[in-house]
Amino acid sequence: MPSSNKVAIVTGSATGAGAAIALALADKGYNVVINYTKSLKEAEETEAACAAKGVETLLFQGDISKDEDCRAMAKATMDKWGRIDGLVNNAGRTKFVAHSDLDGLSAQDFQDIYAVNTVGSFQMSRAAAPYMKETGKGSIVMISSVAGTHGHGSSIAYAASKGALNTMTMSLARVLGPEIRVNAICPGFIETRWLLQGYGEEKYDAYKNRLKRDVPLQAVCQPEDIAEATLSFIDGMSMMTGEIVIVDGGMHLGR
Repeated sequence: MPSSNKVAIVTGSATGAGAAIALALADKGYNVVINYTKSLKEAEETEAACAAKGVETLLFQGDISKDEDCRAMAKATMDKWGRIDGLVNNAGRTKFVAHSDLDGLSAQDFQDIYAVNTVGSFQMSRAAAPYMKETGKGSIVMISSVAGTHGHGSSIAYAASKGALNTMTMSLARVLGPEIRVNAICPGFIETRWLLQGYGEEKYDAYKNRLKRDVPLQAVCQPEDIAEATLSFIDGMSMMTGEIVIVDGGMHLGR
C-alpha cells in the first residue's frame, strides 16, 4: 500500500538550500529522500533532522549525471513508499571562473557542468515522471539561478547551463501536464558554504556585503528563503506551471 504521507525527493540535499528544502518538506509532513554524492556525514545529519519531525526518510547516494542512479533513486523511493508527489532538482555543479577569462573554461568543463545542472535534472525528472503520474498530482521544482536569466554568476558555463534548465522547465511543463506541474526557482546569492568555498572568504565577504548595500531589500538569500519558495510550488500554486520565479531580494533589478 502506498504511504499515507506525501513523498518528495530532493537531490543534492546534504547541505545548503537542499537540506533546508528537505527540512521544510519534512516539517510539512512529507516523507523525504535525502540525496548526496560525497557528503555522507552532512546527509546523515539532515536525515536525522528530518526524521525528528516525525516523518520517514530515505538516504540515497547517487550522482544525477548518471541515468542509472536517477532511475535507481526513483525506484528505491517507490519500493519504500509506493508514491512520489514531489521532486526538487537541487543538485548543482560549477567551476568558478571570471567571465572575462575565456581561456579558463574548456569544453570538458561545459560538459561536466551541463551533465549535472541540465542533463541530470532532465534524467531525474524522466525517472520520476511515470511514478508521479500514477500519483495523479505531482510537482517538479528546478532550483535554477539568476545566472540563467541575467547571464552572470560563477562562470559562463554555469550561467548557460541554468539558462538551458529554465528553457527545459517550460518544455517539461508543456508535456507533463495535467498530472505534473513543473516550475523553476532562480535564487540570487545564497549564504552557503558552497559559495564561500568557491569564491574564497575575501571575495565572498566583499560580494555579500556589496549586495547587502545595493540590492533593494538590502539582504542576501538564506537557504530557508529558497525552501519557502520551493514549498509553495510543491504544496500549493496548483494553477502555476512553466514559471521561472526569481528569488534574490531584487538583485536582478540593479540600482
